[in-house]
Amino acid sequence: MAFREFFARHRIASAVAAPAVLGVAAIVAASFAVTSSPHTADTQLKASVTECHDMVTISVAGRGDTPQAGTTKLLVDADGNELPAALAGDHNSRWVDPVVNAPADDVDPGSYAAVYIAYPANMSTYEDAVNAGVENTQQVMREISEACPDTKFSIVGYSEGADVVRRVAMNIGHQPEGDHGIVDPDDVLGVVILADSGRSAGDGPFPGSKDPFHNPDGFDQQYQDGRKPVSGQGAVAGTSGDFGALNGKIASFCSEGDLTCAAPENISLLQLVVNVGRQLNVDQLEREGLNPTTGMDVAVTLGRIAMAAFADIQSQPNWMASDETFLEVLLRVSDPAYKPGDKPKEPAKADSISTEQMSPLAYLPQKVLNEIIGLIVTNQNTIPVVMSDPYKLTLGPDHTGHHFDYWRDADEGRPLTSAEYAAAWLTHLAKQAQAGETVDKSSQPEAADFAAANEAVASATAKPKAAATTTSAAPTTTPSPTKTGAPVASTTAAPTTTAPTTTAPTTTPQAETPSATTAPETTNPQARTSVAAPAGTVAPAEPVAPTTTQPTTTQPVPTTTQSPAPTTTGAR
Repeated sequence: MAFREFFARHRIASAVAAPAVLGVAAIVAASFAVTSSPHTADTQLKASVTECHDMVTISVAGRGDTPQAGTTKLLVDADGNELPAALAGDHNSRWVDPVVNAPADDVDPGSYAAVYIAYPANMSTYEDAVNAGVENTQQVMREISEACPDTKFSIVGYSEGADVVRRVAMNIGHQPEGDHGIVDPDDVLGVVILADSGRSAGDGPFPGSKDPFHNPDGFDQQYQDGRKPVSGQGAVAGTSGDFGALNGKIASFCSEGDLTCAAPENISLLQLVVNVGRQLNVDQLEREGLNPTTGMDVAVTLGRIAMAAFADIQSQPNWMASDETFLEVLLRVSDPAYKPGDKPKEPAKADSISTEQMSPLAYLPQKVLNEIIGLIVTNQNTIPVVMSDPYKLTLGPDHTGHHFDYWRDADEGRPLTSAEYAAAWLTHLAKQAQAGETVDKSSQPEAADFAAANEAVASATAKPKAAATTTSAAPTTTPSPTKTGAPVASTTAAPTTTAPTTTAPTTTPQAETPSATTAPETTNPQARTSVAAPAGTVAPAEPVAPTTTQPTTTQPVPTTTQSPAPTTTGAR
């Protein structure tokens, strides 16, 4: 890792290095995806939003896993102008495809479509990338809704795309009544957020629903046993909150140990590092380490935050008499959403001191004591988190980090993995949309809903073509056909990669991405299926395509297959 190498070379104290590593780990995890080089496709034929469907899933994938203008066939608006989106199949994501393509085979041809949103999906400036994703997602939904007023929506996001989707869902759910500048909340049937970096402490997986720990409203299938919430909270400050009119239609999945969404409380110093990271060019910092160029980026960002902190304190004449610590000020002003003049949630005590009558220095001893106590209390979990090697905990080698548990967590008191559950739920919603039904909040899921996850995987398991070896490539997959009713243009051959194989342990499946070469075998449609069961050797800075495992419906004993990586029409 570039940071660790730099700190080792320059002998910077580990007490300083560890929080920096954690901060970058959390912010990188919030947008992590395996990347690959873009491919060239025929861009002459494009699908139009005027080709209407009963339900459209808006998909927002993670870092480096989005359609690109010039290399991907993009959706066009009613006037033929390109939109920042592409049909699933024209762009593919090994991580998200099995969820969003699941409904296609269970409804009539043309009834359902899934599209991927194009946005920067990088870490050059995290906040700018996410804001662009929000704007693009809302634009595409507006265009589809205006061209097809009867179309219903579901929305799915993973990793950096999860942050985008949370903000979009909150915007839709909190539109003024009768003023639907994006889309009518009633037209959004469900939202899936995988690795929700904005979740609040204590939240269940279905916030706002009648039973937030078991199921969303309208899908009476239990997700997990018990009511114990995942510990901690989202790592990205300032994005938490409820979903207004969309409460009860949200599935917010978080894996225990994924610091993206389960960061422990009382780690304020590390949260400050994360806030700083949201404003840095982390892509360049990861790539080059700390050098004069990246160092200037860090210095300018830190200087701007420090100046904002001093200006904020100066705007509060009685700050010395308040209980707010300087660290709390830094946390508040380092949030990219902070605006100069924003006041703390608990304003300084205005009646405790008069600057005209007494010097603020009289309060200095008490203020220093408050600073010391505040630093200790708000960082009680900082050292244990740093000592647990948070980068490995969240991302991990060979996709062993908890950021990939959503495709393999059915053994944690759940009948299905998080991804499988989401696929079954979207299938259920698509069938209701096709039938023109409103969401029945007491409806029972059918066996076919659960079989949808299997069918989605099976449809994506065409035998891969021979592949040539490239470097720094990411896992790729063949297009998973969706029945969208829209014309799909032929594509040219895409660059391919050869996937090295590894042997997975026989105790815990090392499975991170959906299988591109094998399909799970099932005999019971409600039994556990495998939406994603890959294993490989991927490091965040230089990913390599993983191989896959093949679980059974009895006791999962993964095996490892060796095959060339399939051709790709999209990057992950």
